[in-house]
Amino acid sequence: MEATAKVTFVRIAPRKVQIVLDLIRNQPAEKAMAILRYTPKAACEVVAKLLKSAMANAENKDMDVSRLYVAECYVGQGPTLKRIRPRAQGRAFRINKKTSHITLVLKEME
Repeated sequence: MEATAKVTFVRIAPRKVQIVLDLIRNQPAEKAMAILRYTPKAACEVVAKLLKSAMANAENKDMDVSRLYVAECYVGQGPTLKRIRPRAQGRAFRINKKTSHITLVLKEME
């Protein structure tokens, strides 16, 4: 049995989120939460909230919360917000503000 949680359109680049997800993949849920709490990355706040949500979903499915581990976690790129930055001599440079779709799956250990 598995419990899934997704968050979409998060205003953070997928590359930054991927670094954090690599830290918690295949870790027990409690250990993953401790890793996220003490890692100084911007994505940790979003991923910790997502992990809490997945744990709550598992609890609602009558799964044993103490035996959960992060089975899958991945990030996909969402739509890019395109902004213009004025530059010298009347030019305009584009700034791409990337978004992410993050998915986290918890399973029970055998």
